[in-house]
Amino acid sequence: MLTAMTLRPCPVCRTPTSWEGNAFKPFCSERCQTQDLGAWASESYRVPEKPQEEDGEGWSGELEGS
Repeated sequence: MLTAMTLRPCPVCRTPTSWEGNAFKPFCSERCQTQDLGAWASESYRVPEKPQEEDGEGWSGELEGS
């Protein structure tokens, strides 16, 4: 029985890539894997942060019981 080869796009270059037998999955090559690692290391990828709301509840900078 033949199984269908599943192709997924490389996250960096979008080239359709097989995960079967691919040492660099989910990337298509070592170059794309290294490029992605470099983007993380240089903080090019960022997760948006919700601005903190100042409602007066929370840490005030004072020690309790003083």
